[in-house]
Amino acid sequence: MTETVRWRHMSIAPRDGTRILVTTRSAEQGPSEVDVAYWAGEDQHGLDGWRSGDSHPGQIIGYAETELKCWMPMPGTERGLDRPGAWQGTDEMELDGSGI
Repeated sequence: MTETVRWRHMSIAPRDGTRILVTTRSAEQGPSEVDVAYWAGEDQHGLDGWRSGDSHPGQIIGYAETELKCWMPMPGTERGLDRPGAWQGTDEMELDGSGI
């Protein structure tokens, strides 16, 4: 039996820095959309909250609680598939091939 991945209420979203999928609420600025977000602890100004940096390269988006409608885990994270560890190799040519 496979568990259906479904959207969940933001009140139970993880606030430990884990990246999750979120649905934004539609507003005057545009329709609802899905984004990747994470909870960020206090910054140098003492502000914490939901942030997104994956969908807009080079730009960090801050979301107010009221802007986010629901969340779900990133695909694959609920079925015991952990995030891979950091690359530990020594030859950087292994990363992208030998260049031949």
